[in-house]
Amino acid sequence: MSIDRRKFLLQCSMGALGLTGMGWANGSSLSADRVGARLAAASGKARAKKVIYLHMSGGPPGLDIFDYKPDLVKYDRTPCPKEFIEGKRLAFIKGHPVLLGPPHKFKQVGQNGTWVTELMPNFEKIVDDVCMIHSMHTDQFNHAPAELLLHTGTQVFGGASLGSWALHGLGTMNSDLPGFVVMLSGPSDPTGGKSLWGSAYLPSHLQGTLMRAKGDPILYVSNPAGMDRAGRRSSLDALAKLNDLEFQRSGSPDTLSRSQQYELAYRMQSSVPDAMDINQESAQTIEDYGAKPGEASFANNCMLARRLVERDVRFVQLYDWGWDIHGTSTGDDLIDSFPKKCMEIDRPVAALIQDLKKRGLLDETLVVWGGEFGRTPMNEARGGSIKLGRDHHPDCFTLWMAGGGTKPGLHFGETDELGYSITKDPVSVRDLQATILHILGLDPFQLKWPHLGLDQRLIGPDDAAAKIRPELLV
Repeated sequence: MSIDRRKFLLQCSMGALGLTGMGWANGSSLSADRVGARLAAASGKARAKKVIYLHMSGGPPGLDIFDYKPDLVKYDRTPCPKEFIEGKRLAFIKGHPVLLGPPHKFKQVGQNGTWVTELMPNFEKIVDDVCMIHSMHTDQFNHAPAELLLHTGTQVFGGASLGSWALHGLGTMNSDLPGFVVMLSGPSDPTGGKSLWGSAYLPSHLQGTLMRAKGDPILYVSNPAGMDRAGRRSSLDALAKLNDLEFQRSGSPDTLSRSQQYELAYRMQSSVPDAMDINQESAQTIEDYGAKPGEASFANNCMLARRLVERDVRFVQLYDWGWDIHGTSTGDDLIDSFPKKCMEIDRPVAALIQDLKKRGLLDETLVVWGGEFGRTPMNEARGGSIKLGRDHHPDCFTLWMAGGGTKPGLHFGETDELGYSITKDPVSVRDLQATILHILGLDPFQLKWPHLGLDQRLIGPDDAAAKIRPELLV
């Protein structure tokens, strides 16, 4: 009897699984190990149940938003110190650049006299609710690798995202909506692409679901022409039986994941339109956010994020593109483009924190705001440009968190007088990831998945590379 190559490999692999007691279909030891690891990882006390992560794609210039440096103002347009550039690898700066003070004024606000740019007047309303980390750092200075490292734990494609790890460790809280939702704003997708919310080697149902504020919230979730809801139900029942047969034959967990996703899509046909309909909000709430029903915007996405966590969506990620302030043209400079970006986010971010607080959701929801790296205290002047902008700078940047048991009003970490190097309490990307998982009640060192011969983790394989930062927590 002849046998083709595909069938031979399949039968051999399934035979090996059976011999070692690792077959998926029979309650495998591998499955038990993974469940055991998940239970061990979720044994901690959770400070938050949900996360809203506001990622400013491109690397916002912290020296022009939250990190006021009087000496940078004093030495504006003077040659930067030689040690800033000697032996350093910069993305675009050539020659000997000049220092660049913030072209927009700062003011002190809140109980602690926090310095904030005047371009974000609404932030004053929430400044005492946020926990500022001024000493973030990364080892990546290009956008895609830095975003991938921040959100998937590796600077190359193939890592599982933070939201997927959260779902893997804790599970979903709502059977009618995705546990992990992603929304985009700005003229482009984030540089790291869809891998930023992918599940990689984790089961595919853990990946983020992309939703839109304008048009159909989720592409292809509606019934096609000629099919009603009863017909869809009948076809899904038939498909489920076929997938069960395929699972019994192959033992592939992806087969079951597909069935679960089809069922979720069916339920979402009713739940998603309701969750995404901001016309249900009061006129005052819509005004507070600066939202415009029927349009796509960061403001709309912030309001939708609140509506989603209110409905027990575990992880909501907003990506806002347009923060790559190089100063090569009016489209990416500190005078024209940067004030517009500040105006776009200031009002909805403040409204989001206030809204969560008013509804009693801030205590159980961790909100994170930040980019993938910082910007230099020097003017880039790429190709002789006379526009003002800053180059990529991985050595220090500011990120803030609110809610979820973080310390409100805290300023953690310090940088030097020109905002170039960290001088106190450095916080790595790994530290941030470990701390977020800890806030959710997960052990970042035990939350793992066997893949390619390694126990893969969000924080990477080396325990010494990450540490939980309890100083940030109440």
